[in-house]
Amino acid sequence: MIDLYTWNTPNGRKISVALEEMGLPYAVHTVNISKNEQFEPAFLKISPNNRIPAIIDPDGPDGAPISVFESGAILLYLAEKTGTFMPKDPRGKVEVTEWLMWQMGGFGPMPGQVHHFLMQPEGPAREYGFNRYHTETKRLYGVLDRRLAGRDFVAGELSIADFAILGWAWRHERHMVPFDDLPNVAAWYDRLMARPAVQRGFEIPLS
Repeated sequence: MIDLYTWNTPNGRKISVALEEMGLPYAVHTVNISKNEQFEPAFLKISPNNRIPAIIDPDGPDGAPISVFESGAILLYLAEKTGTFMPKDPRGKVEVTEWLMWQMGGFGPMPGQVHHFLMQPEGPAREYGFNRYHTETKRLYGVLDRRLAGRDFVAGELSIADFAILGWAWRHERHMVPFDDLPNVAAWYDRLMARPAVQRGFEIPLS
């Protein structure tokens, strides 16, 4: 059974969804980031950057335990372990990896900054920060909407890239991006959220 160390965040939900879709048994260990539990020495041993999520797989490569931190790395590891949600052909792998990196590098950090500035006191700093990151977040949603035109999923078949992106799209209302002008994103979102395994991944308590 995989041990999942996490909290109820977009990055945490990526992994619970993936584990449910892959049918892997796992146990949740909550790491309360509002109480700075991510900085405790025991967690630092498996997550050197003090960030959730992280996993410990007792049945890692060659049967030896392994710990993995960073949500993108975890998704790649789990796809390799199970042989699922990652194409076998090199071109397909490139597409999935591109969109996974797109999420990790932009569609996560940018809306995360929106969340941060929305919690700041009213004033010029809040206004500047919100406008800057909200504009970029909306641009990224536009990129995703264009990519999904004529596609059910971002890289052909359902993949770990979809799980990664969904974790953040799940918070679209919080970062103030309605789907009214994003019909392809809306259809993709509904398609994924209708899947029983995805629903289980969002329903399991992570906090």
